[in-house]
Amino acid sequence: MIALTDITKSFGPLHVLRGISLTVADGEVVSIVGPSGAGKTTLLQIIGTLDRPDTGRVVIDGTDVSLLRPAALSAFRNKHIGFVFQFHQLLPEFTAEENVMMPALIAGRPMHDARRDARAILTDLHLADRADHKPAELSGGEKQRVAVARALINHPSVILADEPSGSLDTQNKQELHQLFFDLRDQRGQTFVIVTHDEQLATLTDRTIRLTDGQIVR
Repeated sequence: MIALTDITKSFGPLHVLRGISLTVADGEVVSIVGPSGAGKTTLLQIIGTLDRPDTGRVVIDGTDVSLLRPAALSAFRNKHIGFVFQFHQLLPEFTAEENVMMPALIAGRPMHDARRDARAILTDLHLADRADHKPAELSGGEKQRVAVARALINHPSVILADEPSGSLDTQNKQELHQLFFDLRDQRGQTFVIVTHDEQLATLTDRTIRLTDGQIVR
């Protein structure tokens, strides 16, 4: 599914990633943990093709994304990668359903297909009665579930989550974590999750621990 080989990344004199090599299997839920400044988010951005490494290869679903030109890379990202951020990043002027539809519309899918799939995913995530509500009318937990629905709309190869439960209370955090594993069990969905939540990390299939830009475990 995902194969990283000898990934390095520096920002000026600061060496953020120092020769990272790892693989993630199809249907695996992997957590990335480590202290602040260890390079977790930078690594996630490189996996998500939002940033390019200085050296090394990133292969996702058999495609070496390092070789793709910008337009092809953007199209690949839209189709193969879903993102869930700490603060949902929903567009406030659009309803939950419209937010979920956005990646499908960007991919060029017909409006009626995007709306149908968005409604089906929201129903699966127990949000059918919130589909016509805007983000300001949703709870924190509901917003994050809408963000997960948006990440799922194009049936991505992998969902990348950066501190997805960091802004949630205990109950909503537990519900979100359970949702990830339900999606893995029901859809075979692959997840790579950057988190400071040790409880979540212990639940994942595998935990990758970074320190000073290197995998230490």
